[in-house]
Amino acid sequence: MADLAEIVAYLDEQLRVSEIKDYPGAVNGLQLANNGEVTRILSAVDASLAVVEEAADSGGLLLVHHGMFWQGAQPLTGAFYKKIKAAMEGNLAIYSSHLPLDVHPVFGNNVLLAKAIGLEGIEPILAKEGFPMGVTGIWGKGRDKLAAAVADAVGRGVTVCPGGAEIIGNVAVMTGGAGSEVGRIAALGLDAFVTGEGPHWSFVEAEERELNVIYAGHYATETFGVRAVSAHLGAHFGLKTSRIDRPGGL
Repeated sequence: MADLAEIVAYLDEQLRVSEIKDYPGAVNGLQLANNGEVTRILSAVDASLAVVEEAADSGGLLLVHHGMFWQGAQPLTGAFYKKIKAAMEGNLAIYSSHLPLDVHPVFGNNVLLAKAIGLEGIEPILAKEGFPMGVTGIWGKGRDKLAAAVADAVGRGVTVCPGGAEIIGNVAVMTGGAGSEVGRIAALGLDAFVTGEGPHWSFVEAEERELNVIYAGHYATETFGVRAVSAHLGAHFGLKTSRIDRPGGL
């Protein structure tokens, strides 16, 4: 058993939550407290009703990438009421980290996906207010092999926009819904861009800018960070860990 306040303070410091600006609805940090005692660490990408109901009654701390307040202030009715009720009755604490987790140099979705793909010489790119929004690395092989490596890393099929050269040198990685960044990635002179999803026009623009893009799924590209932080916390605080997987296929 561990103290919730101690874990939260540790997470806030490690993830630099107060320093990284994010969408207001992200509400990074502790979103829901419990009685102050944590018996285990659970991780999931989304704080959905299904995830919270599965995690409830654990007396644990649920770590998520997408928290409970994406829609802003809302009445405690319907599914939102059920979610809060299930968590509170189950003594479940919920901690969310969005951009701070994406960009973290050790636990970040970007860097961990880049490593899982097998990129070398990984470096940060696209600094925004002092923090890199993505990473780049060297591939040095063919486009088909890169697509296969990405698919293997995320555990699902991928969509490829073959807009650029067949042999790929430098690859950018920005997880989640970063497909709209194709223009900025192309402007860097890179050969390929790996992301989760993007709008239809991003495919067209990638072709026009002669950039290879691999869309690997929003959910699938953002499982890495919460798993890594959960494992780290479990080891640091001597707690058991478990993962709740609820992919939506997007």
